[in-house]
Amino acid sequence: MTTPSSPAAGPKSAAAFERARRLMPGGVNSPARAFGAVGGTPLFIDHAEGPYLFDIDGNRLIDYIGSWGPMILGHAHGEVIEAIVQAAGRGTSYGAPTEAESQLAEQIIDAVPSVEKVRLVNSGTEATMSAIRVARGATGRDKIIKFAGNYHGHVDSLLVAAGSAAATLGVPDSPGVTPGAGQDTIVLSYNDAESVQQTFQQYPGQIAAVILEPIVGNMGCVPATLEFLQTLRDVTTDDGAILIFDEVMTGFRVAFGGAQERFGITPDMTTLGKIVGGGMPLGAYGGRADIMDQVLPAGKVFQAGTLSGNPVAVAAGSATLRLLKNDSPYAYLDMIGDRLAKGLDHAATAAGIDHCVQGVGSMVTLFFHPGPVHSWNEAEHCDREMFGRYFWGLIQAGVYMPCSQFEALFISRMHTEAIIDETIAAAERVLSQLA
Repeated sequence: MTTPSSPAAGPKSAAAFERARRLMPGGVNSPARAFGAVGGTPLFIDHAEGPYLFDIDGNRLIDYIGSWGPMILGHAHGEVIEAIVQAAGRGTSYGAPTEAESQLAEQIIDAVPSVEKVRLVNSGTEATMSAIRVARGATGRDKIIKFAGNYHGHVDSLLVAAGSAAATLGVPDSPGVTPGAGQDTIVLSYNDAESVQQTFQQYPGQIAAVILEPIVGNMGCVPATLEFLQTLRDVTTDDGAILIFDEVMTGFRVAFGGAQERFGITPDMTTLGKIVGGGMPLGAYGGRADIMDQVLPAGKVFQAGTLSGNPVAVAAGSATLRLLKNDSPYAYLDMIGDRLAKGLDHAATAAGIDHCVQGVGSMVTLFFHPGPVHSWNEAEHCDREMFGRYFWGLIQAGVYMPCSQFEALFISRMHTEAIIDETIAAAERVLSQLA
């Protein structure tokens, strides 16, 4: 058996990482960037353009991370950059209202079926944290349901692992998260409609909200079944709980109105991030007007942020949403996403490697595990060592995939059919070496 050569970044990246490790925990400002899941030294990026990243060693790589999702239009899109420059020239922060905030709010409300009112924040994590607080305040209840393998940011009450039974309360999944922070969080298996029904029977009138990614991107690309989503919609409605879709990844990604538009299931609240900020730090949460009117100063639920509605971030987000609406890329993204998924599937099949490929639109994952993958219980059995060798083989071929088996890849409008075919050819060479 032959394999791609050992993981190695260029000498400039290696030196940069040594410097960074003396200055920052693990040398990074977000854990996945340290390449812990694939080994080796991370590449340090100098700049990006269209579908490409350029590292400080002078390598050009086809980018399938897209800043973990936001860059649906490609890197450094001219109109988005111009909007940022113009906004920055008028001042980078005011701490006071602007008309631009209302414009972005109108764009979000126009696009996302569940959103009647919206609040801008600074990240997806802040959006989910705030949505949970509002749901609890609006219902007067404490308990929430989340699903194993769904990631909602580093929120204490959501950073918990499943207990020993289907409907036990969560236990802390990180040092620093107290048992009390997770004592009202119930962790269930994704796509298991029966466990949801049983849990609502076990805790009638006590559950404030159910939160989920309608298409999971943080255990690889795992879509919810329509049966599962419809069950969630029905049981929350019947019980008076609030259904929250975490569309930080899927919002404006799988359709202009997100997964809820694509699947035809409307939640009560939605959290957004990534694309909604056009690559700048911006998030949002919104939903039915009666729920959102619980937020201070209209209501009593406290949430605030000095940089919320930052004019530079708002300009980037507004320009991105305008471009997505006026020149919709979604049919094209579906087409090339399907082309890539089929190509990766064919390459792995030809190599005789156990695998499955799952995707929705421009989100795709090659799982090194016979599928399909419906939940974390299945995803966790993937061959992570093989994925690491696959990742580094593609890096050496000029293709930058997500540095974890459990992260979906993202395609941009700037990925051409020729680039997709180049990627498939590189995958064929690498997978044949892994066989």
